[in-house]
Amino acid sequence: MTTVYERLLSKKEPKKSLLRRLPTHAGRNSKGRITVRHQGGGHKKLYRLVDFVQEKHGIPAKVETIEYDPYRTAFIALIQYSDGAYSYILAPQGLRLGSELIFAEHAPLHVGNRMRLRNVPVGHQVHNVELKPGAGGKLARSAGSAAEVLANANGYTDIKLNSGEVRRVLWDCFASLGQLSNPEHNLVTIGKAGRSRWLGIRPTVRGSAMNPVDHPYGGGEGQTQRGTRKPKTKWGKITGGRKTRNRKKWSNALIVKRRK
Repeated sequence: MTTVYERLLSKKEPKKSLLRRLPTHAGRNSKGRITVRHQGGGHKKLYRLVDFVQEKHGIPAKVETIEYDPYRTAFIALIQYSDGAYSYILAPQGLRLGSELIFAEHAPLHVGNRMRLRNVPVGHQVHNVELKPGAGGKLARSAGSAAEVLANANGYTDIKLNSGEVRRVLWDCFASLGQLSNPEHNLVTIGKAGRSRWLGIRPTVRGSAMNPVDHPYGGGEGQTQRGTRKPKTKWGKITGGRKTRNRKKWSNALIVKRRK
């Protein structure tokens, strides 16, 4: 498969008042030096102001369009509240044009509705999950992702993420019901180098194709062996198999089970 399944997407132009032009830096810092490699170029695109907080509680909303977003893998939905305001939200799988949504403490168990985690029954899938009440969704925001509610007790909700990690979140945090749209995103084949350039991805050179001065894998005749005991980055830092998470991070206590 070379493109996403776009039959359900609307043909309308995006809402102009919810568009912004973001500056591009091609992976360079304020001094003009490349700090993130393989970025640059790409097709022009406008950022959609997606509402991750969804503060209009108790005001019904109706889905106007379901659109492609060049800045993310999941589709987005343009909704209009009954007071006339427009907003973009992440579109869950199964959301249809004309669907009625509501964001409240207690909401019906319909795809797209948003409520506090303590009111979501065990076994339901949620997305756009907050880590702090009112701070906006941070977890489960990419295409096809969802978190499963495992338990509600003592002020916390245990949720299982796509990675297999079981995480404890304050049950006053909000989450939206359902799995996110475009679950076939991981099946898309880029197909050619030029298409990567359209996406703003520049070429990546193999370390083994470099000289010894440029990479720990460089040098040798033909396809020679790696020559180092552990896999390393261009700068000689060990990669693959070494834990990088801070052992003293405050949220370690909230991780019930590590990802595999």
